[in-house]
Amino acid sequence: MNNIDRPITLHQPKRLEVGVGTASRLGAFAEGAKRVLVIAGGPTAQYVDRLGLSGDIRVYADAPPEPDVPAFKAVLEAAREHEPDLVVGLGGGSVLDVAKLTAALWNSDQSLHDVVGPNKVHGRTTALAQVATTAGTGSEAGIRALVTDPETKSKLAVESPHLLADIAILDPELTYSVPPAVTAATGIDALAHCVEAFTNIKAHELIDGYARLGIGLIGKYLRRAVENGTDAEARAGMMLASYYGGICLGPVNTAAGHALAYPLGTRLSLPHGLANAIIFPHVLAFNQSVAADKTAEIATALGLENGASGVRDAAYGYCESLGVEMHLEAHGAQLEDLEGFAGEAHAIRRLMDNNPRPMDVSDVHGLYKDAF
Repeated sequence: MNNIDRPITLHQPKRLEVGVGTASRLGAFAEGAKRVLVIAGGPTAQYVDRLGLSGDIRVYADAPPEPDVPAFKAVLEAAREHEPDLVVGLGGGSVLDVAKLTAALWNSDQSLHDVVGPNKVHGRTTALAQVATTAGTGSEAGIRALVTDPETKSKLAVESPHLLADIAILDPELTYSVPPAVTAATGIDALAHCVEAFTNIKAHELIDGYARLGIGLIGKYLRRAVENGTDAEARAGMMLASYYGGICLGPVNTAAGHALAYPLGTRLSLPHGLANAIIFPHVLAFNQSVAADKTAEIATALGLENGASGVRDAAYGYCESLGVEMHLEAHGAQLEDLEGFAGEAHAIRRLMDNNPRPMDVSDVHGLYKDAF
């Protein structure tokens, strides 16, 4: 599964700032920018004053979680009105994804639908800064962005080096106010990124290194971050784990876990992290038979039991103990919905084809029923 001689390309932001108080360093980076557009998601707008920005600053504070095409177009229109020379994403993964696409497309003749897929963005002339306020998606690290198509309820995935940040900032102070349940769910999302890349059919020794680092940090710090939101060391550890997970997405990407999570987001309006947390134990156990050694590594890093019949229950218990409601029924799913979810998830071949153990539609349906 590890093809160390397989060619891969690894993109990372040109500059990375990590640690308490680093949000204020954006001002020095942005010196000379005359018109700044800060894209925030509601509560994250409170952190704009910490960024040390100057000049003509416009704050767009209405970027929603799980943005759809109309929501993105509204941000794009605001950018075209302001004509920024710097776009700042200030928020969780959805906000950062919107910032990437806005920086690339606001002054482009390409539309969002023109750039769906890999390497279709023609270029970018606007600087991009990404300031994360959650530890989950790792979007600040990567070259992908997702927007929901409201007509098909599917994710439009854009991938391009032109979406890469000029500077990414991981300031744990900006995550102190994230509630425990959200901290848990986004942390498990970061875990899923690392695990799905680690056990992927495209796994590579270089990316395995980042995945192991991320999994280890999550095993050490996630529970601490949930239990004490102002634990700076734990928050910093989780932000770094999330960043490592974001790096894993570039050359390798996720697999069946994320494919199963997407219909839960689009059909049940579940936050992305929560959807992944619910699915995580079931896919981990499904893949154990073909990724036994790596599953054992994951279990050890998280302090889980790793028996043939125990990894699912242990991982489920781990997620539940962090405060995640693990039953789909509790989130509004109906038993009769699951077959439709299964068909949608199985059709996301860009992810399903990465899974180490093939899944047919009945396998997917069975995992949803287990999670019900």
